[in-house]
Amino acid sequence: MQPTLLILAAGMGSRYGGVKQLDQFGPHGETIIDYSLFDAIRAGFGKVVFIIREELRSDFEEVFGAKLAGKIEVDYAIQALDSYVPAEVGEVQRTKPWGTGHAMLCAKNHTDTPFAVINADDFYGLEAFQLIGDFLRTDTDDNLHAMVGYEVKNTLSENGSVSRGVCAVDAYGHLTSVIERTKIYEQEGATEGNRIVFEESDGVTPLEPDTPVSMNFWGFKPSVFPLLEHQFESYAIANINSPKAEFYIPTVMTTLIQTETGRCKVFRSKSAWFGVTYPEDKPTVQAAFRQLHDSGAYPDKLW
Repeated sequence: MQPTLLILAAGMGSRYGGVKQLDQFGPHGETIIDYSLFDAIRAGFGKVVFIIREELRSDFEEVFGAKLAGKIEVDYAIQALDSYVPAEVGEVQRTKPWGTGHAMLCAKNHTDTPFAVINADDFYGLEAFQLIGDFLRTDTDDNLHAMVGYEVKNTLSENGSVSRGVCAVDAYGHLTSVIERTKIYEQEGATEGNRIVFEESDGVTPLEPDTPVSMNFWGFKPSVFPLLEHQFESYAIANINSPKAEFYIPTVMTTLIQTETGRCKVFRSKSAWFGVTYPEDKPTVQAAFRQLHDSGAYPDKLW
């Protein structure tokens, strides 16, 4: 059995100011997705499903179709605003997708194997794909899922705040909670140096630098889909009048844990994550890829 890779690529890129999923970062014009695909193929994944908006399909087919032919099976799942929305919601009053949990649900009919889920605009590295790939191939517990957790200090941007799923893990390496914090940044201190905090309406809260956070690298068994669909139906009905509400994968996992319908093994990574949130992040990411090529981690040309 070869696991499937779902790539979340339907986002609007509002802070980046463009379709960052297809922007070029590598020395030969590679996208960040190219590196994820290259690593996934090396780690034994047999299929990729791009979860996209309909208007992006032709662009994705043009960029990835030919280069992936014969290397990995390719499929496309469309995240539409009305996908899986219950009738009670009526005509959907939204202009942006419902979020990452809804995107994953939109791939329900595109995979029947254990699968990983990643962001299109994050670089995770080969180790993460190997860890999740091995887990998905060998673990036989339908209710045990997985994630790769990165230390928060390795996931920040120098150009603004970031959103991260802040995790708590028990003594057995299982996730006990993951809470989406939408404004994490390094705060300058007057006497004690900088500290990492997350900010909410009631103030700021410090985070230890090695706090594990989710970068949306998840591993799921197909048994999650019926539970996911039920969760989203309830969420959509509850948020009929909230056009900016987003149904996150961390919300899905938290519900599974709280209802004892699923558990999540956490693989800890000390690797330096990098990705793009702001336009100013691009030069840093380009330099990081150049260094990876120069070090021999990747060949001069991926394809």
